[in-house]
Order: sequence, then C-alpha cells, then structure tokens
Amino acid sequence: MAEITLAAKKREISNKGANKELRRNGVIPCIYYSKDKEPIAFSVEEVALKPLVYTSEAHIINLTFENEEPLGAIIKDVQFDPVTDRIVHVDFHGVTLGQMIDVQIPINIIGSAIGVKEGGMLQQNIHKLDVACLPKDIPQHLDIDVTELKMGDSIHVKDLNFENINILNHEDTIIISVVAPRGEEEVEEVEEVEGEGEESTEPEVIAKGKADEEENKEE
Repeated sequence: MAEITLAAKKREISNKGANKELRRNGVIPCIYYSKDKEPIAFSVEEVALKPLVYTSEAHIINLTFENEEPLGAIIKDVQFDPVTDRIVHVDFHGVTLGQMIDVQIPINIIGSAIGVKEGGMLQQNIHKLDVACLPKDIPQHLDIDVTELKMGDSIHVKDLNFENINILNHEDTIIISVVAPRGEEEVEEVEEVEGEGEESTEPEVIAKGKADEEENKEE
C-alpha cells in the first residue's frame, strides 16, 4: 500500500464556530483516534485532503505535526455537507506496525463477464469490503475477476480468497452478479401474470358447461 505524507496542524479550539471559520478559509477540521493515544483534534488544508478522499484506492497516511514524530493513520470516516457535498470533517484511525486493523478496501473489477457478452447486465452490490489485516498488508484495492460469470451467476464473499487478509463481511453477501436486462424481466413477469389468469378462468368455464348439461338432463 502506498504511503502518503499529510501536513497537519493541531486545533486548540474545537467548536462549531471555530470549525466554520476553518472551512471558510479552505481548511478541514479532523480528529485522530488511536488505542494507545488520546484523541487529537487537528486541521488539514482542503486542497491536500481531497485527493485522499476522492479516490478508489486506500492509503496509509503519515500525519506530520510541527516538531513531532509522524503518526500513521488511515481515513476511517468522512462527513460531507448534504447540500454542497463538500468535505466538512474527517476521522483518522491510528495504525501501528504489527497490530491488526479493520479497514474498508475498494473493489476493483477486472475482466469482461461472459453473461454481459450474452446480453446481461453486471450488477455490483458492494463497492468496498471490510477487512482485517496488518498495516503492511493493506492493499490499495481488491481485484475481483468477473470473466467467468454467466447470466444469473454471482460472486459471494465466500468465493473470495486474498493472501494475508480476512474479509469481515458475511460470507453469503453477494458482491457482483450478472442479471437479465430490466426489459426482459418485465416481459417475463407479464407473461407469468397472463398465464395465471388463463389458468384461473378455465375451471370456471368447465364448471359452467357441466352445470348446463345437468340442467338439460333435468328438463
């Protein structure tokens, strides 16, 4: 996994007013959490933070504070403004060499599915996987080959195996599947409904015919 250095500045005041002022000046309030250290409130230039947030790859980030040893971390959570979609706050989780860590890793699809070539659609239900591994083994992304997927096939968590990585998602979770185009699904549903209607009316016609025969006999 690639390591990135990020210049950070500790925050002495941490409240709504102070945080708004930081954002107006192009600076994002952040916080660093670790099992072995007290939480550290700090800020980072928005322009330096964006490439680490808007990416499909994971990184180990070395937070550098003035006159202090860098702190290794990963981005754990990002909060966005619901209107502007701008970054408003970031949580960093400290990492220590030799200690397992839980982290989300992006999925990278490779190959072209057989089912897609046959007219199907590739449907991705999950874009990141929760994994546990050592910091040195954190990959930038997890490659999943879909080449052999036929129409109706799926790849579940239990189908995956990555070296030095434990996947935490439930083993029956569907990650990727090849499904029929929506138009075809709707046609099949309509045909089934029409078929059900025809079968339900046929017994009534037969019953009516038998009733007429019995009435004729009585006459």
